[in-house]
Amino acid sequence: MDAEEPKNEIRELSTTQRRVIGVLMEKASTTPDQYPLTLKSLTSGCNQKSNRSPVTSHSEGDVLSVVDELRDMQLVAEVFTDGGRAARYRHYMRYRFDFSESEFAIIAELLLRGPQQPGELRTRASRMVRIESRDSLCGDLASLQEKGFVRANGPLDRRGVIVDHTFYPPKNTPALSEESETPNEPATVNSAAAPIVTPQNNVSIDDLQAQLEKQQQEIDELKLSVARLEDLVS
Repeated sequence: MDAEEPKNEIRELSTTQRRVIGVLMEKASTTPDQYPLTLKSLTSGCNQKSNRSPVTSHSEGDVLSVVDELRDMQLVAEVFTDGGRAARYRHYMRYRFDFSESEFAIIAELLLRGPQQPGELRTRASRMVRIESRDSLCGDLASLQEKGFVRANGPLDRRGVIVDHTFYPPKNTPALSEESETPNEPATVNSAAAPIVTPQNNVSIDDLQAQLEKQQQEIDELKLSVARLEDLVS
């Protein structure tokens, strides 16, 4: 792909297109050893139960159909790695947009989760690229807002402000209000109630993996609760 092609021209993505692109952007940073992704891994990432809103149940056929759409838009490429028989997929967002690395992380998390407060957005995006401070995050958000890819329901430094991406088709753009965050907020978790994983002879590896994933999700939720409290007192 020509790196000199015009950038920042794509302004609309469907719900599933946003999910697929967001997963590819996220996994490129968080699991580079597994990237580019196979169709199976990409589908699993789309249907992941943590750090996704809403949780989905796409089939591989659904995802492949959307991948083909994104390939036509030159946002995704099919590649074959050395010795690998299965096709793998990678995103071409860096060729189509002029975002900084931290801005890419912010956009990826907004595509995966939708409207959220800056504190929780910073926590999530820092899994991909470290964002040092709230001020640094607000600087990136302001840059994206100026380019027309981020919107907010008030000044970025306002307590409780909600931010979101702007890739929605016009008729499907949700309103931003204080209630916008509710569907994305995990319930408060009591860390003392978290289950302890104790290996037993009659417990399968899959069961242990499921328990570990549940504990990791609860840890992530606790971090987000702290982030929201920081938003309230900042």
